Amino acid sequence: MADSSKKMQIVFASAECAPFVKTGGLGDVAGSLPAALVRAGAEVIVMVPKYATIKDEYKAQMEHFSDFYVSLGWRNEYCGLEKLEHDGVTYMFIDNERYFARDYPYGFFDDGERFAFFSKAITESLQHLPEGFECDILHCNDWQTALAPVFLREFYQGLPLYDRVKTVFSIHNVAFQGQFSDTVMEDILGVAHIPAAASQLRCDACSINYMLGALRYADAITTVSPTYANEIQTPEFGEGLDGVLRERSYALQGILNGIDVAGFDPATDKRIAANYTVEDRSGKAVCKAKLQEELGLEVRDDRPLMVMVTRLTRQKGMDLVMYALDRILAGGVQVAVLGTGDRDYEDGLRYFQDKYPGTMAARIEFDPALSQRMYAAADMFLMPSKFEPCGLSQIIAMRYGTLPIVRETGGLKDTVIPYNEFTGEGTGFSFTNFNGDEMGDAVFRAARLFWDNRDAWNQLVTHAMSQDFSWTRSADKYLDLYFFMHPEIERPLAVVDEPEAVAEPVAAEEPKAEEKPVEAEPAKAEPKVKAEVALEAEDEVKLAAKPAAKPAAKKTTTRKTTAKKATTTKAAATRTTAAKTTTTRKRTTAAAKKAAEAEAAPEVKAEVAEAKPAAKAPAKTAAKKTTATAKKTTATKATATKAAATKAAAKPAAKVEETPAESKTEATVEAKPAAKTTTRKRTTTAKKTTAKAAAPKAEAMPAAVKEETKPEAKPKPAPKAAKVKTAPKATAKVEPAKEAPVSPAASTEEKAPTKKTSVRKATATRKRR
Repeated sequence: MADSSKKMQIVFASAECAPFVKTGGLGDVAGSLPAALVRAGAEVIVMVPKYATIKDEYKAQMEHFSDFYVSLGWRNEYCGLEKLEHDGVTYMFIDNERYFARDYPYGFFDDGERFAFFSKAITESLQHLPEGFECDILHCNDWQTALAPVFLREFYQGLPLYDRVKTVFSIHNVAFQGQFSDTVMEDILGVAHIPAAASQLRCDACSINYMLGALRYADAITTVSPTYANEIQTPEFGEGLDGVLRERSYALQGILNGIDVAGFDPATDKRIAANYTVEDRSGKAVCKAKLQEELGLEVRDDRPLMVMVTRLTRQKGMDLVMYALDRILAGGVQVAVLGTGDRDYEDGLRYFQDKYPGTMAARIEFDPALSQRMYAAADMFLMPSKFEPCGLSQIIAMRYGTLPIVRETGGLKDTVIPYNEFTGEGTGFSFTNFNGDEMGDAVFRAARLFWDNRDAWNQLVTHAMSQDFSWTRSADKYLDLYFFMHPEIERPLAVVDEPEAVAEPVAAEEPKAEEKPVEAEPAKAEPKVKAEVALEAEDEVKLAAKPAAKPAAKKTTTRKTTAKKATTTKAAATRTTAAKTTTTRKRTTAAAKKAAEAEAAPEVKAEVAEAKPAAKAPAKTAAKKTTATAKKTTATKATATKAAATKAAAKPAAKVEETPAESKTEATVEAKPAAKTTTRKRTTTAKKTTAKAAAPKAEAMPAAVKEETKPEAKPKPAPKAAKVKTAPKATAKVEPAKEAPVSPAASTEEKAPTKKTSVRKATATRKRR
């Protein structure tokens, strides 16, 4: 049973976390997602290494919470927990100066040992958390924390405190996996003597893979966009881990990242030259002019300014940039690039800056404040990544009204809607293949729109700035996963679903809508009719309004529904005869009606088809005049009764006039029973006209009768007798309805009695056979 008093308690482990330390997107995620989870009602502790690079203002706020020793291979290393409350989130900094008192978070020879210690310290710390905090979910991120699920399972499972802990591992970039020599397995990790762990960590004969361990040990795996979750299961993007990801695809899902919409807000951002909003973007023009002046570019509003804030690596598409930059700059587009990375790309950007002064600016440095000014000032943001798990830069750019130009991969494909020139939809521009010419074409598609159709451009900027990329939506999806793994914890109702709270009163009013079916239930019967439902519903509402008439309404509606059931399952022609049979049955007793309905359901065609000869048998001994009148009046009365019983039955009646054409062409076998009825009607009409014309038509009739009586002779069902009983009743009721004009037609019929009688004899003889 769900525990309503307990909150979901999450330990979120990351090697970096904004605003304390950040080198890429992981820092942004770790800085924003925990805060969104706290707002959603969860309790979160974020664990981060205490790097020397953390600003002193944050270090001054830390309080020493606990300390203990962590065994790492043959070592016992000191671990301190420094606690800091920031924006409603509790941060625990893992303190060990030997490993973390360095100028930069990564890139050292002993990274394997440093982050093995970090992972072991995370699992050990679960015993030293604040009172009342019992970890439900341990959420690890990237290879630096990938060993935590391994250590938890191999060294801590079975301890009461750890039994309830479920592990989630998030892949932010599958290219960085943490591969090291297999010597660390015993020397550092201490798992060489555990065959299961040793085999699952090993990626080849002489090396191990930290991320591989997490993929095999974690209870659930997430990555940062739905498209990337699919891509990493292929050899092209899986970086050698696609096999294990396919094996564990049932535990893998992609959840799109968000951004800190309060921190990245052009209306309040103090780091930019002028603030602006979606409605009033005049401040963006000021930002552009100031940045052009700052970077030494020509201060011109009529030239599109395209920027890049990126690591200068192949993964970020720098090969394509080097290839197409000459063409882009020569075409009149201003370009500014901020970032550091591979030396070749740095030198290449400096070359183009010298070649195109006033048009190209390269800043080979890491400057967060400048990056913010570039997001706000630019018209376009270029991000042609070879692969991109999610990407935050394109989302930040859209937030500031800068249209992204991206390659359709990973999160770039999931977040940027390409511009559609016919509908005006879109939030940016995109291209498909990793190709410099395609990238250049996309840049000039954007530039031409900027030059030629400024209204469409402005509309696109409005769309981009109006997108919702807050962490609220992402946090909700993570909570779905957490509560799925812990069904015993009750999820709070007023969590992240604030927009849906408006719809809840509507849901509360549903009982009112249900009251109507309760009143109409006696007359509703079985609502399986398709086109006739609307018409029948009107009758049912009227009947439901009269309580005294309810029993009668029940019977009538049941008969209607029975007839309609038959018409739904039969062809268009059979609908007519089924309705006639139902009309005749209404005059029988309730017991006979039930028996007839039970037997008639599977064999409606056979019974109806043979009811006609049965009706003619007694009429044969009587005058021909009575027979003709009976046939005419029965057909007329059946049609009239059908219209009175149900309005929808008028449709099958209308189709009767079409079936003679179908029977003439013999298009379908199902139309023949209806054709039989209509043929006889038409023959009678023809006989009325001339006696000479009656002879050839009487000769033509046996052919039609032959075709129709053959299928009838097969079943020979017992209900024939029941039909014969009802037929005289119909005849008896018809006789008083004789009219004077009928007698000339009857006398015309008497002129050719021989051939008609012989036809009936032939029919009767075939039946005996």
